[in-house]
Amino acid sequence: MPVFLQPEAYMEIMQVSYSKDITNFHSIGINYKKTDAAIRGRFAINQAQYGHLLEQAKALQLDDLFVLSTCNRTEIYGFAPSAQQLMELICKATNGDCNLFAQLAYIRSGEDAVKHLYQVGTGLDSQILGDYEIIGQLRTASRFAKANGCLGGFLERLVNSVLQVSKLIKNETGLSAGTVSVAFAAVRLLEKKVPDIQHKKVVLLGVGKIGRNTCKNMMEYLGVKDITLINRTEAVAAEFAGLHGLQSAPWQALVPALQQADVILVASNAPQPTVLASHLQAATPKLVIDLSIPFNVEPAVGELPHITLVNVDELSKVQDETLQMRMQEVPKALAMIDEHMAEFLYWYKMRKHAVVLKAVKDKLQEIHTREIQQQKNGASYDLEDMEEVSSRIIQKMINLMAGKVRKETGKSDQYIAMINDIFETGINQD
Repeated sequence: MPVFLQPEAYMEIMQVSYSKDITNFHSIGINYKKTDAAIRGRFAINQAQYGHLLEQAKALQLDDLFVLSTCNRTEIYGFAPSAQQLMELICKATNGDCNLFAQLAYIRSGEDAVKHLYQVGTGLDSQILGDYEIIGQLRTASRFAKANGCLGGFLERLVNSVLQVSKLIKNETGLSAGTVSVAFAAVRLLEKKVPDIQHKKVVLLGVGKIGRNTCKNMMEYLGVKDITLINRTEAVAAEFAGLHGLQSAPWQALVPALQQADVILVASNAPQPTVLASHLQAATPKLVIDLSIPFNVEPAVGELPHITLVNVDELSKVQDETLQMRMQEVPKALAMIDEHMAEFLYWYKMRKHAVVLKAVKDKLQEIHTREIQQQKNGASYDLEDMEEVSSRIIQKMINLMAGKVRKETGKSDQYIAMINDIFETGINQD
């Protein structure tokens, strides 16, 4: 188990300059595979915490990273002298137990970290296989990092590549076919547990994206019409209710609305529980579904004998026949990922070589200029012809070298190093 440094030592190490070689690129995180929703909630990062984390990162000379925090995972991707330093940023932002995080976290570096991001962004690593919502969350997370000056060329190019292959997989495979998501899983659960749901009173607390999707699914697939929407910003609930022929209630009416409901869905995403055991102590029997991370329903609610409480981890166990079909599409998706990842890694290697090739071109241009000047000082000549010919020679030499490097990818580093040495460009490739 990693031993975490004292703040002074941590600061000192973090401020040491380091190479942005791919070996220093890391992916660290926790997800649904090894942690339950309660643990994930302790390390979930909201936007304010995200902004503070990025400020801390820049203060420590880390400026090429981003954080992906969803109901199923909290991950950080970026360059650092060691993965532990990125892990420390997560724990500081959430005031979480670093030793606990270290015990539960997975750490990937170099090309393994790159591959992990491809699998996450395409839904292959999602709790529900092929869940396409993750790509929007990835786009939002990377844009926020860029807006705050923490997304460098490597990560921006990588994220764009992941977005491209994700779209390709969605359009050309059946990996995301059918309707399978946390919101839809909630509807399937209602269908099984409350067969007469059309005649029940439903309260939906929270009208964010998950809440809206769940509401639409209940109406479309189950024919539910008696839905009361409650949101801290009352106007949001009222607007959505008006558009869909539903009703809304003010936040102040939360407790009586909960007590009158047969089914309660909670997607409020507040930092603390909003539905308490005291709210439902003397209420009629109910089904309560908590779609939030961290939990927005107090655990004690589930201990009430007349209440059935279901959270997101239990929802993920709801099986759908489309998952079997999606499994058959995994090999196609992996092949597409391999192709795009190879293109990205080729770009990365060539970007490193491009600096040397430019220096070589500058060196040849210097020779060219010197030779032209010598000709001017000598015998008669046709200047335009001479300059055109010599310029073509330089470009042909560059094209020849670049083509050789591109063709012999296994020896490209050796070739570039030799060219660098021959022309004494002064470029340090370390």
